[in-house]
Amino acid sequence: MAVDAEQQNSPKESPARGGTISYGIDDNPPWYFCIMMALQHYLTMIGAIVSIPFILTPALCMRDEDPARGTIISTMIFVTGLITFLQTTWGCRLPLVQGGTISFLVPTLAILSLPRWKCPSDELIDAMSDAERTELWQVRMRELSGAIAVAAVSQLVLGFSGLVGKLLRIVTPLTIAPTVALVGITLFRHASETASKQWGIAVGTTAMLTLFSQLMANVSCPAVVYRGSGHGLRVAWFPLFKLFPVLLTIAIMWTLCGILTATGVFPEGHPARTDVRLRVLQDAAWFRVPYPGQFGLPTVSLAGVLGMLAGVIACTVESISYYPTIAQMCGAPPPPLHAINRGIGVEGLGTVLAGLWGAGNGTNTFGENVGAIGVTRVGSRRVIQWAAAIMVLQGVLSKFGAIFIMVPDPVVGGIFCVMFGMITAFGLGALQYVDLRSSRNLYILGVSFFFPLVLCLWLQEHPGAIRTGSETVDSTLSVLLGTTILVGGVLGCVLDNLIPGTDEERGLVAWSKEMALDVGQQSEHAAERSTFDFPYGSALMRRWKWTRHVPFLPTYKMKL
Repeated sequence: MAVDAEQQNSPKESPARGGTISYGIDDNPPWYFCIMMALQHYLTMIGAIVSIPFILTPALCMRDEDPARGTIISTMIFVTGLITFLQTTWGCRLPLVQGGTISFLVPTLAILSLPRWKCPSDELIDAMSDAERTELWQVRMRELSGAIAVAAVSQLVLGFSGLVGKLLRIVTPLTIAPTVALVGITLFRHASETASKQWGIAVGTTAMLTLFSQLMANVSCPAVVYRGSGHGLRVAWFPLFKLFPVLLTIAIMWTLCGILTATGVFPEGHPARTDVRLRVLQDAAWFRVPYPGQFGLPTVSLAGVLGMLAGVIACTVESISYYPTIAQMCGAPPPPLHAINRGIGVEGLGTVLAGLWGAGNGTNTFGENVGAIGVTRVGSRRVIQWAAAIMVLQGVLSKFGAIFIMVPDPVVGGIFCVMFGMITAFGLGALQYVDLRSSRNLYILGVSFFFPLVLCLWLQEHPGAIRTGSETVDSTLSVLLGTTILVGGVLGCVLDNLIPGTDEERGLVAWSKEMALDVGQQSEHAAERSTFDFPYGSALMRRWKWTRHVPFLPTYKMKL
């Protein structure tokens, strides 16, 4: 893992792309370094993956000690590994992790809050048999699975047909800001509930992650390495805290919780104990391959599909906004239009598969792993491919996944405080392109942020307020209007395209440069071709003229 100071890859200055990187997108670090960095990405992703069932399973009427929670997590991670490898190799080819997303939790919770899906009382659940309790949550999972899979078809068509490129005209920074930021803001209560189970551990986790990733990022640590025959052992220096802040934080805080558990500081049943979910580990199978329809045949309803469309829209907008940021972080050129089309199409395919597999969630670009690239300055595609292999392996070896399910709740809560905040901040980061001195822009921003929070809170407190005479219409409107990211994104999009403003004022000039919308010019550069081409077959495609008109092929020449 350590790299000799004299021979390590020196940081690469990329003035045009705005940063200093240790490994660029096309670089292949040593295999042992790849494994360590891949493990960190895995643990970064695990925090987000585990957080989803922590919020989802209570809404599914599943008990905390139910071993099926581990099955859901393993399924999520298995699908995450498959789609991440497909995305980095044949999709947009950026070093991003593609997996379960909290963006789908907002419409999911809106759907499960409908009267027909609300959980019965604890007394009724306790009186049920094991088979009845299993069917109780599986029938809700089948409803979510069908809604997710059907809604994601629109994203798949949007990407591979090239329509997403056309939508870039109306998906502006003032659309992205409320859509993405409201994801983190809406879920702040869940972060509070998890962190409040032991504030000392939660605050310590947040503080330690801040210390390692921000204050000690430039501190190098010594390590003894073997340089091969004739060179022997020697001391090498490497930026430990910059490369592995999340890994170190989880390891240290988990160990601390283990010590406090062993010494009896945390009493039996305390959520900060490391053995509180020991049954999940004991009951987990050693080897289990997730498969489509494992919880039964998915069901489909109009309210569910339209509600999940809000998650699809949010994920599409979020991923579009992530692509140029990731490219800049890893020293790559701005992503061309064919890579954006292909990336969104593969993301839609991943969400369809996640629905069919019964993950209870869709797939999206992990903002947490984008943050990990920004912190570590390692943007190698190969590292993420190694991480995908670890995810697939873990999804099959259920015992391995169950170990990480045992991460104490307050540690997860501390990660929530950072990760949800980073997602909110990333959404606000889209405002760098717009003129914030403009009263027009401030008006749009204020309304698209504040109104969704007011409306959705009121609907949560008055679940039967919408009465049109049709139960289907009532359910559909309740889900749509109760989803903050949809209401905020639509408001931002409509107001920004309706209220007069110059292109510079709206941020369209700077945004178009980041998105590299003129793919006809960009494709002439060899660097872009080598970065965003398919690993095989691109040279052959350039011999055929018809491939220039296929929106998701690297030879695509058409302009917006």
